[in-house]
Amino acid sequence: MDSETSDEYLYNGVQITHVDQFLQYAQSAGASDVHLCSDAQPSWRRHGNLEAIFPDAPLLRAGHARMLAQSFLKPDQLQQLDSRGDVDFAYDSGYGRFRSSVVRQRVGTDLVFRVIHSGLRSLAELGLPESLKSLTEFHNGLVLVTGPVGSGKSTTLAALIDTINQNRSDHIITLEDPIEYLIPSALSHVTQREVRTHTKSFAAALRGALREDPDVIMVGEMRDLETIQLAISASETGHLVLGTLHTGNAARTLDRVLDVFPTDQRDQIRVMVSESLRGIVSQQLVARADGQGRVLALEVLTNNAAVGNLIRDGKTFMLPGVIQTGRRQGMKLLDDSLMELLQAGTITSEEAYARCEQKALFRQFLTA
Repeated sequence: MDSETSDEYLYNGVQITHVDQFLQYAQSAGASDVHLCSDAQPSWRRHGNLEAIFPDAPLLRAGHARMLAQSFLKPDQLQQLDSRGDVDFAYDSGYGRFRSSVVRQRVGTDLVFRVIHSGLRSLAELGLPESLKSLTEFHNGLVLVTGPVGSGKSTTLAALIDTINQNRSDHIITLEDPIEYLIPSALSHVTQREVRTHTKSFAAALRGALREDPDVIMVGEMRDLETIQLAISASETGHLVLGTLHTGNAARTLDRVLDVFPTDQRDQIRVMVSESLRGIVSQQLVARADGQGRVLALEVLTNNAAVGNLIRDGKTFMLPGVIQTGRRQGMKLLDDSLMELLQAGTITSEEAYARCEQKALFRQFLTA
């Protein structure tokens, strides 16, 4: 085929010269991600599964991928791609926003896009429990939203931030990489900053934010010791800090936060976290049994005297028991959330078992 030996990419006689031709179609088809990679068919992720956009499409060659990169990158972004080997940013196409990553690799250029659903959705529209609204009513402390990549953390975080925005007269600063949801000011004044565009790093942005008279600070990702340390300090000094981590449940989240600190500081940090933590929301998106998309499974921890004591004593492994007995306070174990979805017929037993924490207990239920 001609397109295999030239920079011109053809599919069914149609010449494709711009990433928008893939992105607009993917957006309308409900895809969450688009992969345009050298030596591979154009692919997308739908309902959690990575598959070819067109099963009979030719491979994208290195020249095709480079042409697609040039179709939407600005000159300075192309220069960064050539000099550093990667560029990440939010691409606003006019019909939608996409979190974009373009990298050089062994056989050419890869372009990967995350579809950003630009319309802010409320907690209720996302199917999140009403009890989470209480986390937006604090004026200081730390709220963490956790889960694997692609689990909807940014969407949940945006909903929490906009709940504050709609109900309180505060100064909200968001620090993101990149900015995903555009949050127009309502009762609050919202300032959104993008790492590498408006600031050097999360830590640098967080240090700067503390000098800007904020009430609420959203940290898009707490990746390193300095960022986590600054976030905890900010939460103790009269700011409500909301952040994300790539962890699977409440106990592992706290272990991750504590483990980044040197051993001789951990006792002090445990005390600080036990007092400043307001809640942890851990989430996963699980494939529906009917194949029509994915559904949210949640673990929710809210701080109380028992939780604080376990954190101070370094006994985070005992948190599931406290969550189990804290249902009246809005707490929920991930396994209980999965069980509810399974009993409602929303997800399959295979999906529930693959994602549950207590495999033995789940096996007993499934074989009963």
